[in-house]
Amino acid sequence: MKNSSSEPQQEANQTVRLEVDTKDRESSIRISFTDQRLTAYGGMAIWSHHLKQRAVRQQLREVLPQEPSSPNSYDPTDVALGYLGGIVCGADKLSRVSWLQSDPAMAQVLGIEAVASQSTFSRFFAAFEQSDCNRLNQLHRQAVHALASRSEGYTLDLDSWALLHEDGHQQGVRIGYTRQGLKPCHRPLVAALAEAKLVAAYWLRRGDSACVNGAAEFLRQTVTSLPKHIRIGLVRGDSGFGDHSVMQCAETLRLDYIFVARLTENVQSLCRHEDAAWQQTQIEGLEVQEVSWHRIGQRLIVVRQRIAQRPQAGGKELLEVPGYRFQAFLTNLPSHVSAVEVWWRYNGRADLENRIKELGDQFGIKRLCVASFWGTEALHHLAILAYNLCVLLQRKLGQLELCQLNTLRWRLFSRAAVWSRAQGKSTLKLAMRGKENRKWFREILNKLLTFPNCNAVGSLQA
Repeated sequence: MKNSSSEPQQEANQTVRLEVDTKDRESSIRISFTDQRLTAYGGMAIWSHHLKQRAVRQQLREVLPQEPSSPNSYDPTDVALGYLGGIVCGADKLSRVSWLQSDPAMAQVLGIEAVASQSTFSRFFAAFEQSDCNRLNQLHRQAVHALASRSEGYTLDLDSWALLHEDGHQQGVRIGYTRQGLKPCHRPLVAALAEAKLVAAYWLRRGDSACVNGAAEFLRQTVTSLPKHIRIGLVRGDSGFGDHSVMQCAETLRLDYIFVARLTENVQSLCRHEDAAWQQTQIEGLEVQEVSWHRIGQRLIVVRQRIAQRPQAGGKELLEVPGYRFQAFLTNLPSHVSAVEVWWRYNGRADLENRIKELGDQFGIKRLCVASFWGTEALHHLAILAYNLCVLLQRKLGQLELCQLNTLRWRLFSRAAVWSRAQGKSTLKLAMRGKENRKWFREILNKLLTFPNCNAVGSLQA
């Protein structure tokens, strides 16, 4: 429900004086209050215009489950857009999103009626069910739809990780394996397009789920629901996905794949061959061998890397062969793709770890959680939508290298501004010093207003 509010009472212009230390002498700053419509996030107008261009309000209206039953209720799309704005501004809890209510012009900049309270957000997300979360996955497909087709296809990376919840009272939180040992957690699945750095699908799972639980169905649903012009040329996954069911699903979908093979006793025996069995490569300290495998149409590639020459190498050390780390890969790539090229193609999957880290640390997924399991998944879906929209915004601006949300905040979104309305026209005056800074920001605005082209603005990372 909306908060009932009245016009603020005019307060006496009381001033508090604070002493500060300057280079030459002590000085003082007088602090008082103003009724001007000031916002710390004037640059979020760029975000709002980008969402309008992407028709995000219409997309949300199609997938959100709630219909307002009271004239005093917020429009569900306004609640979701306020939540998205809070995530982009740096909030990682619903209480911190709702704190943006204290910003006098934030709602106007976001183009919504008001930023909802924490209790409104909690009730909103508590209403989500499994079918609603399935519809939210369509938001990621809409983001992928903006991509151009590639003749060689896109690379789809799969991963699973643990979201810790130490209090452990939320639905779906179970004791599961994490890097910190056995801890209460959720264990989501994510699929991302490597070349575009966009998340294509997301599932939340119970914390005691194994990596492979539901992975084959997750892969099938992800690939079959992609836009027709988006073709998957390769699927990659770590050893948690190197299961017969996942590989069989990929083959049924006629997809090439590379999965890390578990180092079972059978595979480890292949790692103990004499030096003559290993092929030298152009990469110092890295050797490969392709060995016969019992499954027709599938290849097993074994890689060993000398630790002294490649201390950063991934893989597993074996007591029987000290000084090396070993990896093995199962793939159905044709034989003309060399063994070392298989290793090289798989290595790019490590970039997905950066996407997961950014989603957790900068888009708040690590801490976004409510009591309801499906409410938590809905929180995550909308946070991932914010991530995908940030990626598409940078593509719109012609950025050649993807920068993280923290950079977007400091360079674009966190811009103090004055909001005013006169003669029926809204005005947002950004506080920005320097001709060069203003010129750069005008280029950003002009780029947003033009049709897609190849002209890029100056780097956001400058």
